[in-house]
Amino acid sequence: MTALLDVRGLVVTFPAPGSGLRRRRVHALSGVDLTVRRGQTHGLVGESGSGKSTLARCVLGLQQPDEGSVVFDGTEIVGLRGRALREIRRRIQPVFQDPLGSLDPRWTVGRSVRESLDAFGVGSPLDRDRRVSELLDLVGLSPDHAGRSPAQLSGGQRQRVGIAAALASGPDLIVADEPVSALDVSVQAQILNLVARLQRDLGVAVLFVSHDLGVVEHVSQEVSVMYLGGIVETGGRAELFADPVHPYTRALLDAIPVPEPDARLVHAPLAGDIPSPIDPPSGCRFHPRCPMRADSCSRERPALLPVASHLAAHHVACPVALAARPQAGPSPAQN
Repeated sequence: MTALLDVRGLVVTFPAPGSGLRRRRVHALSGVDLTVRRGQTHGLVGESGSGKSTLARCVLGLQQPDEGSVVFDGTEIVGLRGRALREIRRRIQPVFQDPLGSLDPRWTVGRSVRESLDAFGVGSPLDRDRRVSELLDLVGLSPDHAGRSPAQLSGGQRQRVGIAAALASGPDLIVADEPVSALDVSVQAQILNLVARLQRDLGVAVLFVSHDLGVVEHVSQEVSVMYLGGIVETGGRAELFADPVHPYTRALLDAIPVPEPDARLVHAPLAGDIPSPIDPPSGCRFHPRCPMRADSCSRERPALLPVASHLAAHHVACPVALAARPQAGPSPAQN
């Protein structure tokens, strides 16, 4: 399956708060590579501060990187302006974390869904009214909701409106940044099922950003795990969940709640705190917390290379880890 989105070597830094004349920088992204295939959902997972939302903003054209490339359907979007950027934004649409904050409280639901239809001049005014009704029905809302304000809706209903608005312009890619984290667990399941159904039925690609591997597993065909501004593991969902290679991925999987009260962690929990992105560790950025680190880990930053059935940026550079587990034959790169 061909790549729709291809991110290469993305670097983003910000001035550190209160740095003054010292001009210290927050290293949000440090050479990130990511591929989203046409018509698939790619889950991007990591703790808060790992750089997920910054990467999402770069894909949406809301953040310009310091270095690197973001190619969408063969077009480099970094530095685009004017009509070319407008067309890309029609084809890449966001769904944000807080549906109440992303919807104008002064607008009706119908106007919010219709906004991109008006902005991009899709069809006649009557066609747009019909399309709004179709989109509301598609996400499980009735046409009556078109006349309501966001304050009259529940959190789940507001997120359905956000999804309908994202679909209005007929995008090829939806960037969903923590779209269920602000919702109750029961409502989360409804929205996740909706996203999975729409992706399957419409064939739209989705970059699904989340801090929860359990949520990502539910909707994604491929998964990338981020830690402190970099991708540490990426591959097909089934392979990554069945055979996680990076110890950070293992720790995230162990953190998923299980229904057995007596169940024990397969691996020891991580020690220490996430280092500051203002002064990240040298070499592998995970090495201060890694239970399998070697001397070389503090000096060399590993690249994403084939390990077992997917790609990882840890064991390939760690002789202790290599000796600790048998390796499958090399698999072709996923990019």
